[in-house]
Amino acid sequence: MRALAVTTVTRVGALPNIPPVSDFLPGYELTDWSGVGAPRNTPNAIIEKLNKEINAGLANPRIKERFADQGLDVFTGSSSDFGKLIADETEKWGKVMRALGIKL
Repeated sequence: MRALAVTTVTRVGALPNIPPVSDFLPGYELTDWSGVGAPRNTPNAIIEKLNKEINAGLANPRIKERFADQGLDVFTGSSSDFGKLIADETEKWGKVMRALGIKL
């Protein structure tokens, strides 16, 4: 088996010689992601403390290397950055589902 392309917009660290699909099909992007969430009414001070400590952990070269060994890229940011990502992804995939007539 040979990889032909990755579905992210840019090349993936674990597969630097494999081009993204968007090189051949402009606008194509399919990226998976994960993050850490908290209950809706969690106090902002706790959210900020968790965010600071998680970002610090993810900045650790040993942790980054462990993720890279699994083919994963690490991204850090604020809790509002993550909230925006969730909202943007929900909107994007909601449009796809509506266009295809997919119902939950």
